[in-house]
Amino acid sequence: MRATSIGHAGILIETRQGSILCDPWFNPAFFGSWFPFPRNDRLPRSVADGIRRPSFLYISHLHGDHLDEQWLVENVPRVTPILLPDFPTQELERRLRSLGFNEFVRTKNGEETDLGDGLTVAIHVETAIADGPGGDSALVVSDGVHRLVDQNDCRTSDLNALRSHGPVDLHWLQFSGAIWYPMVYDEPVARKRSLISNKVESQFARALRYVEAIGARSVVPSAGPPCFLDPDLFGFNVIDGDELSIFPDQTEFLRRLSDNQHHGILNVPGTTITLDDHHASVRHPMTDDEVKSIFANKRDYLLDYQADWSGWLTEHKESWAKPTTDLVGTLSRWWEPLMVMAPTLRSAIGAACLLRAGDLEILIDFPNGRVRPFNGEDHGFRFDIDRRLVETVVANKAVDWSDKLFLSCRFTAWRRTEYNEFLYNFFKSLSVERMQRAEDEAIRRLAPAPPSTEITIGDYIVERYCPHRRADLTVFGELDGSTLVCTLHGWKFDLETGRCLTADDRQLQVRRAPRST
Repeated sequence: MRATSIGHAGILIETRQGSILCDPWFNPAFFGSWFPFPRNDRLPRSVADGIRRPSFLYISHLHGDHLDEQWLVENVPRVTPILLPDFPTQELERRLRSLGFNEFVRTKNGEETDLGDGLTVAIHVETAIADGPGGDSALVVSDGVHRLVDQNDCRTSDLNALRSHGPVDLHWLQFSGAIWYPMVYDEPVARKRSLISNKVESQFARALRYVEAIGARSVVPSAGPPCFLDPDLFGFNVIDGDELSIFPDQTEFLRRLSDNQHHGILNVPGTTITLDDHHASVRHPMTDDEVKSIFANKRDYLLDYQADWSGWLTEHKESWAKPTTDLVGTLSRWWEPLMVMAPTLRSAIGAACLLRAGDLEILIDFPNGRVRPFNGEDHGFRFDIDRRLVETVVANKAVDWSDKLFLSCRFTAWRRTEYNEFLYNFFKSLSVERMQRAEDEAIRRLAPAPPSTEITIGDYIVERYCPHRRADLTVFGELDGSTLVCTLHGWKFDLETGRCLTADDRQLQVRRAPRST
């Protein structure tokens, strides 16, 4: 088996039975905010040619840094069979069919599918609204001798599932941030720095927990971080280490792996890892000194990269939509019928949201299910977004603003209280199909929890499953004094009271363990 990095989450997996192209991403994503890092627009000719004729194509989910529609249309034959995750909706299939692809290998969640001559794949899906549009997925590939796990940025809550297929040789996974929080939030610098530090540590802790649980012979950091070439966003690149950003690069995670006695492999686009009798040999597309220079001289590298793409960025910004005459009316006609479908979700949001699109102020009145001009009403949330971006996603009828807008980091936000996931679930669910799922999930989340198996952590007896995303705390729970940290998403709970320190709407069932006599 041979695995070649093609940038970010992209991998070309080659076996004697055939090849699988995973998540090829080349064109800047999210309104020209995210670029692959290191750059992959200069792949070696042999790699560039190889990825254009795979035996199979695998797209883990619909986010723009995994599904590059333009590149697929221009480069991959439409007859290529696509390994289709077992998502609860058919959005990914519909999107790929709209691009002209019609050959699909349908898989069942977590079950091995035989692709012929001993080549098997198992695709594991995560389907909560928070996992993105329609879900997220991870891929396990075996050629009968070697096994590779492509976890990309799928936050699997059942670690036993990914390791259940047998020993793993290569584990590719995300370690860096892939979100806008907390950089865009209106917070004092000192508090923002503290939030960022906590977020970064949570990201590393979660990734290391996956590494420890899967126990692969070698770990390959992937699926991030992106880099930011627009001068307006350049400060999100972590270069000196003191930037207000959640995007540390591969070198920092490799240090963490080494400190924890795990074997990590640094990769750049074009790096090939060959497995022979479970031994991994690595070949880069450039000298080792040139690879090291990317990270050691990162600012210069990014400035050169930026210069090459500055013209594209200028043209891209000119393509953003111009203001229309009835943006409020358009949003009202689109969103109010969806709000009628989701009374539980609206109640869980619990307050109005002010959307400031340039000089236009729009109130999204969740308690009353209305969208109307803002007249100074009380609100618990606020977004400030360039009106051209709002007009663009409205013109495109984007049903997931998390993917199509928020991941751009081209906005600022404020909230009165702690994080409210139901607010973002609304913006991820702007279609009838999605809103039905979002409302069902809100009902399920807010219903009284069934009795849960209890576990002992330190001096406390707690429910086994985190009330946020039902992560198994025997796997993800870590004790920090009298605070329990669920490392799947970094949520924290006061073990004396069970109070969630991360959000207001979660409570951990907890009590003191009896003292032994």
